[in-house]
Amino acid sequence: MKDQKAFKVIMKREISAYFSSPIAYIVTGLFLVASGILFFILNAFFITGDASLRPFFYWLPLLFSFFIPAMTMRTIAEEKKTGSIETLLTLPVTVTDVVTGKYLGSLICGAAMLVPTLFYAVTCYVFGSPDTGSLICGYLGALFLLAAFCAIGLFATSITKNQIIAFFVSCAVCLAITKATWLLSYILPGSIVTFLNYFSAENHFESVTKGIIDTRDLVYFASVTVIFLAFTVRTLEKNRSSR
Repeated sequence: MKDQKAFKVIMKREISAYFSSPIAYIVTGLFLVASGILFFILNAFFITGDASLRPFFYWLPLLFSFFIPAMTMRTIAEEKKTGSIETLLTLPVTVTDVVTGKYLGSLICGAAMLVPTLFYAVTCYVFGSPDTGSLICGYLGALFLLAAFCAIGLFATSITKNQIIAFFVSCAVCLAITKATWLLSYILPGSIVTFLNYFSAENHFESVTKGIIDTRDLVYFASVTVIFLAFTVRTLEKNRSSR
């Protein structure tokens, strides 16, 4: 496996396992139904004539807070339950290889879930003249958000054998960094809320979708991703050393 670059082998295995199970199509289907309802119906797209993806990107952090955990919940938890993770960790691979492979596999699967939403962009071009730059920045921000939430989901699934627990833990963390600042704004002084805004994934995502590629936003998403991947590596290393 070392000769084939272990993380690539694990990544391909992860992608194959995901798309060979019904969960891939159920999660993607439900995501498209939910986002379609929010974009076309709740936003009254054909009535307002607002040919932009702003409503879709507005709801995306909240949608991702549920659908990315659903996508990643089985990644390590299922292997822990069946015992296959123990076999994997006894192979001549590092824990970093395992986490990197599984993370990249999850990231690619998440990106695949986004691809059908390009239909919304096509619809905007058919019925209007949307700003191409805003669309590109919106999807770029979506990939940043996806990267961070996949890392969170991977960590959640590494701490338990139960997929449902992994789902709820991941949901809780994603929702916390998405909506916590908004909720706290009702009970905390404005100065504190302004400080806490930096920790809001939603605020950084919104900044990118506006076409403002700020270094602070890039650092934020990179930091969240790296921190939770490091937590995952540490968790699996503890599991490996305890055997």
